[in-house]
Amino acid sequence: MAERDRSAGQNGAGSGAPDGADGGTDLRTVGVEEEFLLVDPHTGAAVPAVDLVMEQVPAELRGQVEREFQTSQIEIGSPPGLELSSIRHSLGVLRAALADAAERAGVRVLAIGTGPVDGPVPPVVDQPRFDRMVERFRLLVPGPGNNGMHVHVGVPDPETGVQVLNHVRPWLPTLQAVTANSPFAKGADTGYASWRSVEWERWPSVAPTPFLASHEHYERLIRQLIASGVMLDEGMLYWYARLSARYPTVEIRIGDVCPSVDDAVLVVALVRALVATAMTDIAAGRPAIRTDHHLLVAAHWRAAHDGLEGEGVDLTDGELRPAWELLEQLVDRVRPELEKHGDLDQVTDLLGGLRRHGSGAARQRAVFARTGRIVDVVADVARQTRG
Repeated sequence: MAERDRSAGQNGAGSGAPDGADGGTDLRTVGVEEEFLLVDPHTGAAVPAVDLVMEQVPAELRGQVEREFQTSQIEIGSPPGLELSSIRHSLGVLRAALADAAERAGVRVLAIGTGPVDGPVPPVVDQPRFDRMVERFRLLVPGPGNNGMHVHVGVPDPETGVQVLNHVRPWLPTLQAVTANSPFAKGADTGYASWRSVEWERWPSVAPTPFLASHEHYERLIRQLIASGVMLDEGMLYWYARLSARYPTVEIRIGDVCPSVDDAVLVVALVRALVATAMTDIAAGRPAIRTDHHLLVAAHWRAAHDGLEGEGVDLTDGELRPAWELLEQLVDRVRPELEKHGDLDQVTDLLGGLRRHGSGAARQRAVFARTGRIVDVVADVARQTRG
């Protein structure tokens, strides 16, 4: 939420490949940002400990760890790359270092969409832009901390990027269901697989990406939204997919932060393959699906409510289908790009693990069903976060 737009600098998807690809090939670079919650190790309540944790982060990693919107949040960013193995390594190193730093600071770090335990809302980080956001939007500030995952994929130019946004929008509810990882709030089951999604919708600039006629249309909408007052600046463009303001990437930002590195790597691979598939369709002159906005909103609501264990809206025909069936359709659609990038075998293995263990929301609910204690849910999420 801090929206520093680091997508292609030290931590993003565009550095090292200015045209969004590698050495003139059609392989796409990718990078990821993950936001985490800092909690009391005994109660699981969110704590304003970001400064204490930042002090404990090893000096060599501090360029990849940053404060977020609230003092109970902290963020990491992977360097960009072509190989999933490098993304996996970066996330593993950063998560382990962050978990160690949090323990030295007397807290825990959780890869979870929002805080599961009731408690005081931690203050916002002391920064002029954040102060202006609080002054304008007041009680829209979320509860314990709203933690997402943002995947950046390289594209050659803004006009192509806008077309990519049009092509990927019908598939984003399925990715949202895959990442659902916040079923609890205030110590109780919310009935949603992703309560973060519900909290996040309170901000007026959060929405599915509209169907865009051109890059000029994209920029005009941004100017109009800022003029309307629902955004302070371009950084508050909280569409589920958008262009980077500074670098040649599209950013897919629909998901809860994933509980484990395995989950994150799976989502990264699917997002990259989806963007690459869109670019193949664009080059072949195949049009994007013109999904009705209200049906798209319904599909995102259903993904937040049911997650991967329930049903979802098939945006090709508007019918309800098992969410796993929609995920299988997505994988089939992007399979050629998974093969081209060398990701298919790993994605197949990771999908098998996801089917065995369930989504992050399902895992949390399984722990609570066994013990009846939210603190046990917190402990299990902390274990998955560290890996």
